[in-house]
Amino acid sequence: MSPSGTHAKKNHVATAVRIIAPMVPLAIALANQVVASRISTGGQPATRAVVERVGASPSRLSPPSLSGCVTKKPCPLLAKGKPAVSWWFVFKFNAQSFPGCDGKNKCPFGGDQQGYKVGQHYAVASSDAPKLADGAGGCLGATTEDPVGASFDEIYNGDFHYVIWNDQPYGEPQIEGCTSSGGNCGAPWAHSKGVLAWNDAGEGFVMQVSTPAWPISGSANAARGGGNTLGCLKSPDNVLLSQHFFALLLSKDDVVAVLRGLANAGVATDNTGPMMISNGGPSDIQSLVSSLGTKPDTAMRQIVEATLSSGVTFLSKSSGMDVPSWQFVSAELGGANLRVATFYDSDKIATTTHAAKPTCWDASLGVPGAVENAKTGSWPDPSTSGNVTLQFGPSPSNGNHAKIGVTTSGTPMAIFGDENQQGGLGPVGTPGCAAAQNGRGGTFYAVRDPQLAESLGQLMAGDSF
Repeated sequence: MSPSGTHAKKNHVATAVRIIAPMVPLAIALANQVVASRISTGGQPATRAVVERVGASPSRLSPPSLSGCVTKKPCPLLAKGKPAVSWWFVFKFNAQSFPGCDGKNKCPFGGDQQGYKVGQHYAVASSDAPKLADGAGGCLGATTEDPVGASFDEIYNGDFHYVIWNDQPYGEPQIEGCTSSGGNCGAPWAHSKGVLAWNDAGEGFVMQVSTPAWPISGSANAARGGGNTLGCLKSPDNVLLSQHFFALLLSKDDVVAVLRGLANAGVATDNTGPMMISNGGPSDIQSLVSSLGTKPDTAMRQIVEATLSSGVTFLSKSSGMDVPSWQFVSAELGGANLRVATFYDSDKIATTTHAAKPTCWDASLGVPGAVENAKTGSWPDPSTSGNVTLQFGPSPSNGNHAKIGVTTSGTPMAIFGDENQQGGLGPVGTPGCAAAQNGRGGTFYAVRDPQLAESLGQLMAGDSF
């Protein structure tokens, strides 16, 4: 599911943004700042990054309105025909813990039923019901009665603008500059997947996903031959392992902030046709979208940090930062201790038990707290009175490809990310600090909701490594 090759290597009063170092090629947005390049010994940055802070106090934030959802702007939906929500989170269970799905997958977004092992049962939380609970049934992402399928249907069968990015397109389309095996986009491209949709006014939503090869096509008029529905792809079986999905309603300024973060991370997309991008709307949004799909410059080390209008913290790390991903998140969240569950392999980063700066670090960052890796978790089995043990490892059918975390100190937060806890705390061999996810860009969303954080923490409670 995630071979090591692909893991290796304005602003309105409602949006507060912090930028570290220049954002190229977005010279129209950020200019005349300092660029610091990697050095050969361990791949660490040579000098401290430049910091620019822009924006208003979070006390002046105002969440986007749900007025006009679906008819006038795309919004996160729990099911088609039901009221929109400000955000939702879905955790898809793997094929061994909760095999199959309820009903028959009709592949509504393209593709055919496959013979491989699937797991499309899920748990869901939302701004209306922030405690994780069993999903309504069906095959996740393959109906308009589940959050993933209903929200994607607005884009795929609608008339909104969109950009889709995925570092594992499996050669369809073939993204320029992507040279990894299987037609995928390894380092220095961002280890990132998702879709952003907006209307002519620039209002919309973002959906972060962890699934290889989905989504790829954003329109029924740009069909993908290999399939475009979860569980209906010729390759890979991206519903075998656990996966996560997070959707968030965005104001126009939020859309700008997220696009700046996507460009900073260096997301893999195809700007040559309508399959992955349908540009439009405000001119600043169009300019940012046009800049996407360029192979990242590893000499650039930069961070985009935004407090979105909903109060959600949005973080973007460039590939040139060369720091362990979840230590980066901890430092940006004030040194909070974290428990995280991600995909991992032989290049996994072990649990850290106290606050300390790793050797692979940047002088612009604070001190990260402890980062504990979840090895197991659990979820109630609705067919019995017991719990099913969840494995958060790379096991062929009982593993995890989601990238999720919770704070275990300070403000309760649930965190959804692009990157795994793979790489290193200190330079060992070659490529040193640029190894694995250290040397790739990615984005993260931190949601301040005690009920969500508590229930996600309960799902992740178990053994550590």
